[in-house]
Amino acid sequence: MFVHFGIKDVIDILLVALLLYNIYKMMKDSGTINIFGGIMAFLAVWIVVTRILDMRLMGAIMDKLISVGVLILVILFQDEIRRFLVELGSHKRWRFFFRLFFPDKKDNSKAQSYIIPLVYACMNMAKTKTGALIVIQKDIALTQYIQTGDIINADVNSRLIENIFFKNSPLHDGAMIIADNRIVAAACILPVSHNNDIPKSLGLRHRSGLGISQESDATAVIVSEETGNISVARNGKLHIKLSGKDLENILSDDSL
Repeated sequence: MFVHFGIKDVIDILLVALLLYNIYKMMKDSGTINIFGGIMAFLAVWIVVTRILDMRLMGAIMDKLISVGVLILVILFQDEIRRFLVELGSHKRWRFFFRLFFPDKKDNSKAQSYIIPLVYACMNMAKTKTGALIVIQKDIALTQYIQTGDIINADVNSRLIENIFFKNSPLHDGAMIIADNRIVAAACILPVSHNNDIPKSLGLRHRSGLGISQESDATAVIVSEETGNISVARNGKLHIKLSGKDLENILSDDSL
């Protein structure tokens, strides 16, 4: 007996496979991959019980668990689901279509004017091993994190950035947030990533930078106080040991 698959069936299978892959990737990044394996095992048992063995009583019990389990999973993984939707909405292809129908009137050259002063400041701080954490807001507002710090509201200036992160400065702890080409606030508190894949040699600044990139579409620039290395966190991924040119290219690419 042969099973014939139509185009719709093939598309359906591909979409399910794509969804499962993204769920697997999301849980792997968040360190909850074991839970994903448990869910897949439960679904396999449910399919065997209800579809193959046709056990009605056990199938009815498992159907109830499935219906309640979906709600429980949404509650338990609300942060991961939010992150997945943020990544989906911030993907460049979707942003292209969005801007096609809703063109952005912002001058792109003005939007990139913060990059050179920021790169210059980071290179100087890397030479002196001055720790820094700088977050660049994109489409998702960071108001809740801005409110945890001190409002600056100044133009992006390399000397100002270096003075804020100077070791004896009262604002050097915490993160600086740049939005709309201006330094909005400093000494801001960010969410900390609990990703177990982060090297042990990286400290709280890197975990905070990665955390904000997981919670939003913002890009975080980190200068290590121990090594002077420059790192960037974006889209829930950490890029370490970057040169000044690498940093400039990443920030220029993000501003497009």
